[in-house]
Amino acid sequence: MQRPIVTHFFDEPTNTFSYVVQDPDSRACAIIDSVLDFDYAAGRTDVQSADNIIAFIREYDLDVVWILETHVHADHLSAAPYLHEQLGGKTGIGANIVKVQEIFGKAFNAGSEFARDGSQFDALFEEGDTFSVGQLQGYVLHTPGHTPACLTYVVGDAAFVGDTLFMPDYGTARCDFPGGDARTLYHSIQKVLALPEQTRLFLCHDYKAPGRDTFQHETSVAEQRSENVHVHEGISEDEFVKMRTERDATLGMPKLIIPSVQVNMRAGELPPAEENGTVYLKVPINFF
Repeated sequence: MQRPIVTHFFDEPTNTFSYVVQDPDSRACAIIDSVLDFDYAAGRTDVQSADNIIAFIREYDLDVVWILETHVHADHLSAAPYLHEQLGGKTGIGANIVKVQEIFGKAFNAGSEFARDGSQFDALFEEGDTFSVGQLQGYVLHTPGHTPACLTYVVGDAAFVGDTLFMPDYGTARCDFPGGDARTLYHSIQKVLALPEQTRLFLCHDYKAPGRDTFQHETSVAEQRSENVHVHEGISEDEFVKMRTERDATLGMPKLIIPSVQVNMRAGELPPAEENGTVYLKVPINFF
């Protein structure tokens, strides 16, 4: 089985891991789940996190062929447009982005200039679609439940699962966002856990479960099957749905969900400037 070189980048303010996935036999690479820094209080963006990835790419003279999103993130803004401008590469996300765009296009009352057909991305992936990173062959699992458009990218012995799973001691993704569903997530997780047990799983987030002092980004199918506190072997679908539904009812909203979704449903682009030349993000009152 092919074994890509995987380098992680951690943005602690949003607890987000981004990845550069390299073909060991060429210069080709892909970037997965990048971060655009955002100071919510000041309303200011910054590209320091993205520049760290760019510096790495340039240091090793890599060729970016894909800039991929596992889903429309609700906890950080994507830096995909900036990375595309600096490094090239095609952008990709799940084809069900159109469902997310429809939901949140209405929620934020986006105007007619906001296309709801996924055309902001270069590729809209369906279950089983394939892609290449040099000599590496990747394919896509559609793993909804957290959002309708969630994907897992499988590249050789590595799978990038987005928010579907966390470290085994922390569990699984919430399912209470618009379009989410706990029963759907259970079935998506079973797809991931059906991969070979030695498959490396790379996570989009870590929050340090109680009793653990370090952030962690990598686990395996075998570890998840035996140790995941929410969905290890022996946990039934109904048990999982009951746990997930009750747990979700206690959770607050991510602090960056309002800016994140408005930007990420546009493939990382900010909304168009208004007549005075300034870009604004909306805050829907009593909606979420």
